Amino acid sequence: MTSFTTPITLSGRHAALEPLAYAHQDALAEAVRDGELWKLWYTAVPSPEGMRAEIERRLGLQKAGSMLPFAVRNLSSGKIAGMTTYMNIDANHRRVEIGSTWYAGSVQRTPLNTECKLLLLSHAFEALDCIAVEFRTGFFNYPSRRAIERLGAKQDGILRSHQRYADGSLRDTVVFSIVAHEWPAVKRHLEFKLDGD
Repeated sequence: MTSFTTPITLSGRHAALEPLAYAHQDALAEAVRDGELWKLWYTAVPSPEGMRAEIERRLGLQKAGSMLPFAVRNLSSGKIAGMTTYMNIDANHRRVEIGSTWYAGSVQRTPLNTECKLLLLSHAFEALDCIAVEFRTGFFNYPSRRAIERLGAKQDGILRSHQRYADGSLRDTVVFSIVAHEWPAVKRHLEFKLDGD
C-alpha cells in the first residue's frame, strides 16, 4: 500500500501537483502576489517574503509524517499557481485533510481547482484507501466554504474558538468531509464538472 507521505506527482489536463521543493520558492512568491492573498484577514496565506519559511514548515511536517505538500502547476501556462497539501495525516485510521490550499487570483474559480481536488481525492480514496477525507476553513471564508460544498463535501460541524488568526482574533473552523462510500458519486460529479468546462 502507498505511504501517505511518499512524494508523488499527480497530473491531469489542467493541473499537475508536484512534490513541494525549495526550487518552487520564487514561482510561489510570484503566484501569491497575484491577488495579494496574504492580505485577506480570514486566511493564512504566506507573503512573498515568508514563502521560504512556509516551504520549510511544510517540508518539516512532511518529515514528521503529518503532511504531504504540493506545488500546483497550471498546465495551460506552465506556471506555478499555488500550494495544497494532505495534512493532519492519520495513516492508522486512514484519514487525511486536504488543506493549506491557496491559488493565484487569476486561476481561482477555474477548472484548475476542481481538477486538483479530483486528483487529491482520487489518490486518497483509490491509492491510500482512505475512509474519509476532511476539509476545514474559517467561518468567514465564505468563498472557500462554497467551493468545498460544490465539491460534494458535507458539513460535519463548527469548531468554535478553534484557532487564532494572525491578528489574534478567534477563528471558528467549519469542518466538512467526504467519506468512502460517497466517493463514487462525488468522483462522477467532479468529472462531469470538468467535462463541462
